[in-house]
Amino acid sequence: MELRLSANAQYKLGNDVLYLPSFEASLNPSFIRRVYTDQEKAYINGFANPTLRYASTFSAKEAVYKAVKQWNSSIKLPWKRIEIMRDKVAGKPSVALHLPDSNFEVSLSISHDGEYVWAIALVSASN
Repeated sequence: MELRLSANAQYKLGNDVLYLPSFEASLNPSFIRRVYTDQEKAYINGFANPTLRYASTFSAKEAVYKAVKQWNSSIKLPWKRIEIMRDKVAGKPSVALHLPDSNFEVSLSISHDGEYVWAIALVSASN
């Protein structure tokens, strides 16, 4: 899905920054079960050191969550309803929002440098 910017449309922006050492300290099997979909775990666990991918995927989910909640703060949006997908290893990320009657389009960017991971999501809603 391609998000096209229009002067007549409205957008909401969400972002998130994670400090990897702090994230790694909180990463445990219970957190992984609660937050990540099977498809996300399959992608992430394909790497020799998956911590960076767990962090970047979580940061992306946070960014999407923050942007969607700006549209409607009462939307129920558990972590597994936000699915971060990649078209190939280290490929362009995309988002599937598993919500009934969702009319959101999301553009997502994820980056990392040293001990930090950053994600930004631009969300539009069609009528």
